Amino acid sequence: MSRSARRWLAVAAGAALAAPMITTAPAVAHDGHEHHDDYQVLVYTHSEEAAQPSTAKGVNAIRTLGKNNGFTIDVSRNGTSFTSANLANYAAVVFINNTGDVLDDAQQEAFEDYVKAGGGYLGVHLAVDAEPDWAFYRGLVGTTSTGTSASGAGVIDVVDRYHPSTATMPREVIVEDEYLNYTGNVRGVQHVLASVDPTSLDGSSMGADHPISWCQDYQGGRSWYTGLGASADTFTIGAVRKHLLGGIEWAAGIAEGDCGATVESNYERVVLNDQPGEPMTLAVLPDGRVLHNTRAGEIRLYDPSSGASPVINNLDVYQHDEDGLQSVTLDPNFAENKWVYLYYAPPLDTPVDDPATPGVNEGDAPANSDDPSVWEPFKGYNLLSRVKFVEEPTPHLDMSTEQEILKVDTDRGACCHVAGEVKFDGRGLLYLVTGDDTNASGSDGYTPINRSATRGPAYDAARSSANTNDLRGKVLRIRVKDDGSYSIPAGNLFRESQDVDDKTRPEIFLMGLRNPFRFDVDDRGFVYIGDYSPDSRNPDPQRGPEGTGRWFATKTAGNYGWPYCYSPTLPYIDYDFETGTSGEPFNCAAPINDSPRNTALSVLPPVEQPQFWYTFNATTTCRDSYLVDPVGSCDFQWPVIGTGGVGPMGGPIYKYDESLESEYKLPAYYHDTVFFGEFSRDRMFNPAS
Repeated sequence: MSRSARRWLAVAAGAALAAPMITTAPAVAHDGHEHHDDYQVLVYTHSEEAAQPSTAKGVNAIRTLGKNNGFTIDVSRNGTSFTSANLANYAAVVFINNTGDVLDDAQQEAFEDYVKAGGGYLGVHLAVDAEPDWAFYRGLVGTTSTGTSASGAGVIDVVDRYHPSTATMPREVIVEDEYLNYTGNVRGVQHVLASVDPTSLDGSSMGADHPISWCQDYQGGRSWYTGLGASADTFTIGAVRKHLLGGIEWAAGIAEGDCGATVESNYERVVLNDQPGEPMTLAVLPDGRVLHNTRAGEIRLYDPSSGASPVINNLDVYQHDEDGLQSVTLDPNFAENKWVYLYYAPPLDTPVDDPATPGVNEGDAPANSDDPSVWEPFKGYNLLSRVKFVEEPTPHLDMSTEQEILKVDTDRGACCHVAGEVKFDGRGLLYLVTGDDTNASGSDGYTPINRSATRGPAYDAARSSANTNDLRGKVLRIRVKDDGSYSIPAGNLFRESQDVDDKTRPEIFLMGLRNPFRFDVDDRGFVYIGDYSPDSRNPDPQRGPEGTGRWFATKTAGNYGWPYCYSPTLPYIDYDFETGTSGEPFNCAAPINDSPRNTALSVLPPVEQPQFWYTFNATTTCRDSYLVDPVGSCDFQWPVIGTGGVGPMGGPIYKYDESLESEYKLPAYYHDTVFFGEFSRDRMFNPAS
């Protein structure tokens, strides 16, 4: 498969995975340029400005690397070396600390032809400022400097653990040097190998993201650049020498490495369903076909060999706002047992709107009433069940085989947050995420804890997420038996033997969640959760923090605080919706659920710490800790995410399989990557980077 070919990631239109990340195949040595031992490298040092003190040290370092690793170098200080005949002798050309116009037109043409024919280029430090008016070179190196630099003991984060120029380096390297500021961030256009923490520098103007080394496949050749090398001492550091050697070997075609993994133009999206109906989840069968569903109850089967995606089942579901068919998931042993798990809202006898009387909303539960019985008809449940997938006479789910596993009580006829997705860990344990089933629009964008007896139950999240006897706003963890019943695994938040007057549910693994719409779990049982927040774009010392999305990973049962806290030190403010008065911040160390709708324990477990969180307005995300002053400020920043909406999506986890022969798989760079999706921003990120 050629390096220019693209792959696809199957997505349902509008679903959580709305910004798929796909790369080209792992690169191989260029045709006609398979250099081996005793290859040659040209090192070019000419500059319009005075020679940098570090240049000679850099040249000596490259010469030593060559002696020890099977290549020789020629050093040139003028452009006469740049002829087609001469360049053909070299597997790679290194530009080191070059600035200004260093090649004439004929020399530029020869070098451009050399790269397009498969030659390798390396740029070191000020080489980014060579040939400022030559479009080909500007694209080759990727950017230019601003003419200013930052200095300090830079903490370098090596993010690519597979590329030959970084695979042998420590994950973190500290280098005392001068670091260029660049006119543009190359991320998304070039493949970033390493970044420097801007907070470790004095004078960084790159914001929260300061790439320092990157590479790309470029017009037939290879381009590799490092901003290191301002100081002569930098070239004496073993990790930097390994970095430079790997760059030379990759650019020369000696070592394989993928430089397309994070280049956005390499991504391609294949839409499985562009019809109305809110596509929700997908599950890939062992043969590559894909089951996917809509909230309205359609289940489709995509066949990549034909591109067809016909409806194979139409499940009858209750629909109101977000209710419907939430999830389709395969059993871990699907190849043998053909079980498919569904999580959906069965119709029951819940009131619904009559099409014959438009404008009369019988399907809406009253928001307010002096008579609590008006909400009884809207009591319902969502159902976790499983059915068999059969191939004959045509592929479909045989609903006559359905085994009902678990019911999650709900309050219907109101909006929103009825998240439901099913995943399995490596031990075969089933995880189900559920939303708080609570309307946020009646709480001014802050925490919905309306305890008024005349207000509908759907306006009080304490009855669900903070209720230890309720399955909403939770991660549930069970082991399904052969007959469809289930047992409780060890390590859940409440043990079966711990039941206190029926005030706890042993299925609960995590509680205190608002709407964990998408998540994943790895083989070890670590869950990776993205959880929604209230909708206010402004913090209020009388009500609490602004809307704050969060992401966390855990293998341990716990309480994540909703609707009282969003982290151990990020409380909401107690608020009386009847009088409009604020009380004290909630105690995140020992939250008290005093809602009259609480049917369970009043003293809740302490609130656990998410790994990172972000707001509508923040240009960076907070991670690891949170200082309250008075409603929150970051003392750690995670870059890239920027500003925009708050629609956090947890997972998925990617496992690279070297033995898998597939043109669709992501490269080794993404092995063990946990993706974090931002639905409202149409982007995906790696929180661990």
